[in-house]
Amino acid sequence: MVDLGEMSFLILAFFTSIIFFAGLVHGTLGLGFPMMATPLLALTVDVRSAILITLLPTVAVNIVSILRGGQWRDSIGRYWPLGIYALIGGIVGASLIVISDPAPFKLVLAALIFLYLGSGWLGNFRIPWVAERRSWSMMVFGGIAGVSAGSTNVMVPILIVYALEMGLRTTAMVQVFNMCFLAGKVAQIGVFTSAGLLDSRLMISTTPLAGVALTALWIGMILRRRIPGDVYRTIIKWVLFAVALILIGQYLYGS
Repeated sequence: MVDLGEMSFLILAFFTSIIFFAGLVHGTLGLGFPMMATPLLALTVDVRSAILITLLPTVAVNIVSILRGGQWRDSIGRYWPLGIYALIGGIVGASLIVISDPAPFKLVLAALIFLYLGSGWLGNFRIPWVAERRSWSMMVFGGIAGVSAGSTNVMVPILIVYALEMGLRTTAMVQVFNMCFLAGKVAQIGVFTSAGLLDSRLMISTTPLAGVALTALWIGMILRRRIPGDVYRTIIKWVLFAVALILIGQYLYGS
């Protein structure tokens, strides 16, 4: 079980800076908190510990992001089954990381990062059945995204493919994504609590990190109107690219 109380001041300061950075990214782009926080934390701890540390902060960020933007009927009201399937998949994914060696999940995380980085080219490909069979596609993409989120804390790459095929507007996309993120968190909370990996002590110790995440989220929302989106996204993608390479190196060299 993760115990923040036994970690050094420098490690805690490092964790706090990562949470702040991830919250800033999420506030600026509307998504990306677990996508940034998990691989960065996984540079010093295993993926399972990274997921546990970010659990409460991610829930806080997701709830605020869902509530912003309005027009719920066009997003949550229309795509809520996606969240249900993400919840079911999240239970499966979280169960996998509970019973498995967390080390290989660094490779899975790196692969998902590369998929996200390559999402810009996905617009050149079409998957007609996604829009033609809405119920089926929500089950497939929601379930796969849930498994990915439950086991690695990352579901953005899978959801981006779905959003591109469905032609979701930005506001609806952000709300739907965060709905699915929250469903994945609920699944993780249930599985990790049952497995004895999550208790009140961990929730209390990570509460300040949730406060840091929300503060950064608010700052990011302000910056969203001032920083050129293309420049910001380019910086984030290079950071993720470097992190993915480091994760692969850590796995290969056993660190």
